[in-house]
Formats: sequence, structure tokens, C-alpha cells
Amino acid sequence: MGFGRFLSNRRVTVERLVEGWGEPTSKACEGRHVLAIQDLSEVNFRTRPEDRRGLGAVVRGNTYGLLLHAMLAVDADDGGCLGLVAGRVWTRSGKVEVAHDKRPLTEKESDRWLQTAEAAKSVLAKASCVTVVADRESDIYAEWALLPEPGFHLLTRATKDRRTSQGYLSTAELEPAGDVEASIPAKPGRPERVARLSVRFGPVSILRPAHGLQAHLPRSVELSLVEVVEHDPPEGAEPILWRLLTTHPLPDAQSAWRIVGWCRRRWAIEQLFRTLKQQGLQLQDSQVESAERLIKLTALAASAACVTMQLVHARDGKSAQLADVVFTPKEIEAIEALIPELEGATAAQKNPHPPGSLARAAWVVAKLGGWDGYASSKPPGPITFRHGFHYFRSLAHGWALRDV
Repeated sequence: MGFGRFLSNRRVTVERLVEGWGEPTSKACEGRHVLAIQDLSEVNFRTRPEDRRGLGAVVRGNTYGLLLHAMLAVDADDGGCLGLVAGRVWTRSGKVEVAHDKRPLTEKESDRWLQTAEAAKSVLAKASCVTVVADRESDIYAEWALLPEPGFHLLTRATKDRRTSQGYLSTAELEPAGDVEASIPAKPGRPERVARLSVRFGPVSILRPAHGLQAHLPRSVELSLVEVVEHDPPEGAEPILWRLLTTHPLPDAQSAWRIVGWCRRRWAIEQLFRTLKQQGLQLQDSQVESAERLIKLTALAASAACVTMQLVHARDGKSAQLADVVFTPKEIEAIEALIPELEGATAAQKNPHPPGSLARAAWVVAKLGGWDGYASSKPPGPITFRHGFHYFRSLAHGWALRDV
């Protein structure tokens, strides 16, 4: 009942909840090269024809729900999840009658790509470098023309074969960067496989589209192109073909492969959405009755899913993240107090991670969630961390009251 009152309180706004995402992330990103990965996800809820819960239609099928656009900060060097940066949660109010190409960008949903990146500039101001990473829907000419700044770069898959000053992207003269075998993750309709990829790279100058309301933008923008092509794909499989556009200069083959590696880290935001909806939080099962409350709930749930992701990413100890990225000083005290109670007698049952690290805290939360701690066991996943974190919060609250 108390939580329902919180969601219905008009002083609690979704804008302020989303703004709160970036406050802890800003500190965690200080001095790092940050990949600011952004994407959109549909959050569908069960409705009846006579009661749509105030929700609008979403993109796919006769379904109703919300749209969540989120930006996730990831360390470019070790892939550690640093937190949510900015975004937007909304539901559609009806069909737009004006044709897409007749509306200015500010009146289109696609403006969220630019607005989220602009918001990231202040949140990530203390990062040493920021690279905004997005998929093809973010390939908007205005984004290339307006967003880049010194230390603030873009990396996006090209949505189409863009016109360039030399012809088209597909005809650009590019330098070979060599071949490599890479694991391609599974997705609906595509099993995981190992692919043989070749990479080429070089500078391109993309031209302003001739149509649309973009005459105020520069006639061309100088970018770098990295083309990734799969050789000999399995029978029936669609071959990999990525054309990656970026504002980063590419002086050599090593820098081109680095761009490919950064682009592959985009998978982290897909994991965030899966944690939010299927693995762990099951947000779409919520029975909250109104769109206004569901929008606020989604903003809160995204933050909780991100914490779960941070623990999953930290569990192997490969990142150098500290526990204060997620936990308060009092909670870190509680973690240290719990370790002797959770460790076993053998070396295999000891917490192997250094004090103050997020990996050390993740070990504790995983144990509380039911993980047995053995290296031979399956690593703890989002559901285990969700259960363990819920349990830990209760224990940490009790620890804080121990002297009262």
C-alpha cells in the first residue's frame, strides 16, 4: 500500500526518477573511457479491450504497453557495467497524422537518440572520453552533425547505404585490417555460432540527405567507416555485414578492430532489458492498474535491473570496480560482517576477491541468493542476484540498527 501511494504521488515524477539514474553513475565514470550504450525496448502489459490501463499501442502487433529508452554506461576497457546514464519512459497517446518526413526532428520519437546523448554530456562530464554506441535506428544525420565534441564520440551501425562524397558507403575505398574468428551470440531465429570475419576501414564523408527538413545542417560530415563481413556462413544463415560509422579517427588496423570490439559491447543493454523483463524482475507481470504508475515503476525497475547487471558483470573479478559503485559505506560494512558467516572451511569456499571490490560484494550477494560458491557450479545469474540482493538489503538494514 505504501509503495502504491509512492507511485501515485504527483510530486514523484518520472523525469526526476530518470534524472536520478545518472547521479551514482557520474561518480563511477570519473576518469574512464565510457561506452554510453543506448537503445529502445518495448515493455508490454496484459490489457483487455474494455480496459487498456491507459496504455498506448506499441510497435509490434496488437499489444499495449510502454516504451523505455535507456543509456547504459560500460567501461570501454574491461566491459564493467557502471550504471544508467539517462533516458525516457513513455506511452503513446495515439496515431500521428502528419507524415514522418513532414515533421521536424523535435516532433519525432527518434529525437530521443539526440536528447539522451545530450543529457549524457553533463552526467559523464568527468569521464576521460565518451563514445555513444547505438544500433541502426540511431543513424540520423542530425546526430552526426550536432552531437560530436572533443572527447565525445559516436559509434553507430549504418542503417542504409548512405551517399558519400565518393559515391556510397558500399563503394568506399577501404584498407584491409585482417581476418578473425568471433563468437556471434544467439538471438531469436539465430543460434550462436563462430564466424570468420574480415574487416576493412577508412575515412568517408557522408552527405546531408536531400529530403526532409535538414537544410540548416552542414552539407557533409567527416567520419570513419569500418566494414565487417562474414565469410562462409552456415547454410541458411544470414551472413554478418556490419557497416560501422564513427567519429573516432582510425589511423591503423588496430584502431579499426578496437571499434569492432566496442560495438560488440552493445550486447550489454540487451542483457539489461532481458533482466528487466524476463530474467529476474518480470516487470511485464505487474498488475499496477494505471499507465502513470507503470511509467514510474518502469523507471525504478530499470535502476534495479542495472544493479543486478553490475553484480553479474563483477562476479568473475576481472573488472577493477569498487563496491561503492553500488553499495553505501554502511552496506559495505555489512558485507564484510557477513563474509565469515558465509565462507566455508576449505579454500574453495573462501571469498577470493579483495576487500572493497564489487566482486567481493557480488560473491556475498550470490551466496545469499542460493549459489553454492564452487568453481565447478554454474556461475550465479540475474535471478540468483535478484533474490540475494533483496535478502541482503534486509540484513544491511538490521546491521545499521545494531547499536540502536
